[in-house]
Amino acid sequence: MNLNREKIKGYNVLFIQEERIDAHNSGELKEAILHLIEQGEVNIIVQLAQVRFIDSSGLGALLSGHKNAALKSGRLAITNMQPQVLSMFELTRLNRVFDIYTDLNEAFDR
Repeated sequence: MNLNREKIKGYNVLFIQEERIDAHNSGELKEAILHLIEQGEVNIIVQLAQVRFIDSSGLGALLSGHKNAALKSGRLAITNMQPQVLSMFELTRLNRVFDIYTDLNEAFDR
């Protein structure tokens, strides 16, 4: 999976540089998030501006990260969702689970 990580305002921001998060690359996303959490980096923002499609395995990778961050008193937030990706979160009601923001500044200000 092509992703970049930057530390901004105390958060690890993962910039996903893929158009799809699906069964082919969701495992790598899950591993990247869990690796950060294991290192004590429990405040994570996943920026999805380039993602146009996400399937159940992608949602599962993000949900795993969310649960593991919460267990360590951290948080995993999501920003910059495309409308079709947001509709998947709404369809599965995961929009009620995740902190979802329109952009990074909104996520930082929470």
